[in-house]
Amino acid sequence: MRRLFAVALLLATIAACSHEKPAAPAAVAWSKVDVGTAEPVTLTAYDDQLLIGLRHRGAEVVPELQLLDHTGQRKSIVVKPNRASPYAFEAIWYSIAYDGKQLLALGGAAGGAHSNTRWTVWTGTPQTGLIERPQEFWTFGGETAGDLYSAVITPSGRALLGSWGGVETGNDAMVWLPQGDAKWTRQDPAKTALQSTPSLLVGPGFGTTLGESIVLVGSQVRLAPNVVAQEAAVWRSTKLNQGWSRIALPEPGNRSQAITATCRKDCVISGYVDGQLAIWQLDASGTAKRLPGVPSIPVGDKDKLPPPVVDGGKIVQIIAQDNKVKVLTGQDGHWTVQESQGPEGQVTDAVQMPDHKLYLIAGTSLWQTTLS
Repeated sequence: MRRLFAVALLLATIAACSHEKPAAPAAVAWSKVDVGTAEPVTLTAYDDQLLIGLRHRGAEVVPELQLLDHTGQRKSIVVKPNRASPYAFEAIWYSIAYDGKQLLALGGAAGGAHSNTRWTVWTGTPQTGLIERPQEFWTFGGETAGDLYSAVITPSGRALLGSWGGVETGNDAMVWLPQGDAKWTRQDPAKTALQSTPSLLVGPGFGTTLGESIVLVGSQVRLAPNVVAQEAAVWRSTKLNQGWSRIALPEPGNRSQAITATCRKDCVISGYVDGQLAIWQLDASGTAKRLPGVPSIPVGDKDKLPPPVVDGGKIVQIIAQDNKVKVLTGQDGHWTVQESQGPEGQVTDAVQMPDHKLYLIAGTSLWQTTLS
C-alpha cells in the first residue's frame, strides 16, 4: 500500500513538473558604445569597418560621420557642406552607402514654408571626406515631389531611391542616377514595375542591393470596385535600374507592409501582417516564403524596424515593444525571444560585424553585443 502511494506521489510530482513553464531565455547584455556627444542615426557596415552617421545638435555642421575599425578605434570623417546649400548644415542622415572605397549619403532637413524635407546628396571617400553636391531645386523638389529613403551602391553604379508624382496616378517608385559626380537625374518609370496604375499603386519605402540588383520593399495597393487591398511587396531590378519586376509577398493577410530588408545570397524582409511582426525570405530566383512561427509582437505603420541580421543559419530581428528592446532569434522554424539589459526606446538601425558582433541604435545611443 505504501509502495502504491509512493508511486502515485511520484507520478503526480512528474505531472506537475511537466506543466511548469520552461525557463525564459537569458537576457541579452548590451554595452554602450562611446560616440562622443552626438546622437547616432545610421549604421553602415562593410567588411570590418562600421560607419556611424551622427547628428550633432547645436553644432555649426549638424551631420557627423565616424568610422569604427576592427580594433574599436574611432576616426572622424570630414563632412564638407557647401555654403550654397544652407540646409546641408542642418541635414540629418537618412542613408549612407559604402562599398569599401566610395561613400554616397542622403541627408535631409525640414525647411521652407511647409516644412518639407530639403534633400542633400554627399559623395566622397573616408580619406577625402564626405562632400555635399548641391542640386538644382527641381531635382528633388516641386509640386510632384515625393519622398527619398535610400542611397545604394552596386557594382554597376550608384543610385538614390524614393518616389515621385505618378506618370498616370498616385506616386511612382523613383530612381535617381548620377551624371558625373555632381548632378543627379530622375529616371523614367513609365511602363515598368515601378509605375503606378489606376488598379495598382506601388509603395516601396526602403532600398538595398543584392549583387547587381536594387531591391525595394514596401507594399502595393490593389484597387477595384469595392476592393482596396494593401499587400507587402518587393521590387527588384536585374542590374541597377534595368529589368524591374514586382513580387507580391505570400500570406499577406488583410493588410501588410514590408518595412526593411537585408540581402546577401538571398533577402530577409521584415514587416507586418495584420498588425503583427512578419518576416519573409526571398531567394535569388525570386521565390518568396513567409517564415513560420514568428512570435506575435505588435508592429504598426509608425513603428521602426531595424534591418534583420543573418548570422549563419540564424535570423535575428531586433524590435522594441513598449520601449523595451527584444531580440528575436529564428532557426529552422523555431524562435526565441530574449529581453535586453541596457538599451531602451525606439530601435532604428542594426548591423552585424565580424565575430558575431551586433551594433544597435536604440533611443539616442549606440549599443553593442556579441551573438551567441
